[in-house]
Amino acid sequence: MTTIASRAETREELSRGTYDLLVIGGGILGTSVTWMAAQAGLRVAMVDGGDFAGATSSASSKLVHGGLRYLQTGNVKLVAENHRERRALAGDIAPHLVKPLTFVVPVYRGGPHGAAKLGAGVFLYSALSVFGDGLGRVITPSQALARVPALRPQGLRAAAVYGDHQMNDSRVAVMTVRAAVDAGAVVLNHAEVVGLRERGGTVSGAELCDRLDGTEFGVDARLVLNATGPWVDHLRRMEDPGAAPSIRLSKGAHLVMRRHEPWKAALTTPIDKYRVSFAVPWEDHLLLGTTDEAYEGDPAGVRATDADVAQILDEAGHAVRDSQLRREDITYAFAGLRVLPGGPGGVSSAKRETVLSRGKGGMLSVAGGKWTTYRHIGKVVLDTLARLPGHPLGDDLAAILPAMPLPGLASPDAVAMRLWTDRDPGARMDPLVARHLASHYGSIAFDLARLIRDTPALGERIHPDGPDIWAQAVYARDHEWAATVDDVVRRRTTLTVRGLDTPDVRTRVETLLTGGPVPAS
Repeated sequence: MTTIASRAETREELSRGTYDLLVIGGGILGTSVTWMAAQAGLRVAMVDGGDFAGATSSASSKLVHGGLRYLQTGNVKLVAENHRERRALAGDIAPHLVKPLTFVVPVYRGGPHGAAKLGAGVFLYSALSVFGDGLGRVITPSQALARVPALRPQGLRAAAVYGDHQMNDSRVAVMTVRAAVDAGAVVLNHAEVVGLRERGGTVSGAELCDRLDGTEFGVDARLVLNATGPWVDHLRRMEDPGAAPSIRLSKGAHLVMRRHEPWKAALTTPIDKYRVSFAVPWEDHLLLGTTDEAYEGDPAGVRATDADVAQILDEAGHAVRDSQLRREDITYAFAGLRVLPGGPGGVSSAKRETVLSRGKGGMLSVAGGKWTTYRHIGKVVLDTLARLPGHPLGDDLAAILPAMPLPGLASPDAVAMRLWTDRDPGARMDPLVARHLASHYGSIAFDLARLIRDTPALGERIHPDGPDIWAQAVYARDHEWAATVDDVVRRRTTLTVRGLDTPDVRTRVETLLTGGPVPAS
């Protein structure tokens, strides 16, 4: 276990010398480019005004998928590309963090799609995945109800079934940051860009302010990449006050609810010709979503509103029994922003494609795309950097980088088994906690087990109703750049999504972050 540098040490490192590449924005796109640039041997830095994956990248539908609905628009190439990346993530990059999940598409009387059409669609979908997740097919209502007992039976005529994957997006993002640092990158979260440095009319770095203590510092770089997601045009206007808008935003809200019975599969319910509603078993709860509406406010202010909650529950009710959709069972509601290309038409029909542009000061901006294809987008950006006039970063960047795994690569089942059958009875974990650590850290769970051996109190649960333990909070502080309470409870653990980030929990986490002792349970 290598302890990360202090914020002061990192600021000093960032201020020293000139970097080949400065990435502004620590969402999954910025992190992907940082990781790949570091693998390619570049001196690369990444900063973010908030936490890593603190906005859109931790507010997704938690799916690693090909995108069944894109077949409706005829975008077969996109689906095939998504499948390739999905298989890479699930097979070579992060099988310890990306989990297979069966999806059921119910066909109701009077619905927008018939069984024959959906059957053909899921067959094509599985064919584009080379049948790696089984054969997409039509099943009977009774077979669908066996997989999802909470499915509404009234009017159910048939169902289609297919395979995809899911993840905890925050954990995958943090592990990607760690992979970038292991490859040589220097990173700092909660470091806001307050201005751009210029030399001879070319952007040559950034002026920053540490949002935690107000320290100001700067970074020099041969090339600056703007990967700030919903804020991409804000930074472009720092470079060029007259820059025209390049993107538009769509809000997607989600609900997390307590689950009252096991779900062996997820639901993809058609709402109309193009939109679907998801009901996905996730983190021992049920994740519902999502909305898709234009958003023009401050990206920092995006929230799930009462209207969003009502819409999500109403649309889920097309296929889910009322007993699973009680408002009192909502543990968490959140919203994120999709970054879409600018242009006419509604946001729900806009293409989910990456927007790349270069400003008059030479800054490259990238936004949009899908979580599933974040590695592919990182490679596209590196290829673009290598083709810029003058080849400022070298010709070798155009080469396809190897599929390097994320830290912790291991079988979660094997890790969990070792944790709860440790030869030392005093070191054996509760099976629920062992399974939780194995599926969120992979082999890194053994590092947490060592922390517990040294300080047994770290093996205590942070909240008695959840599997997260104090060793996770300490590990987040010392090894995963967690600096605020939200960094810990929302993005390094599952406390917030479970509705367990009570005032008492938050106070005890704050005590730990500020150097206090392990809080007593």
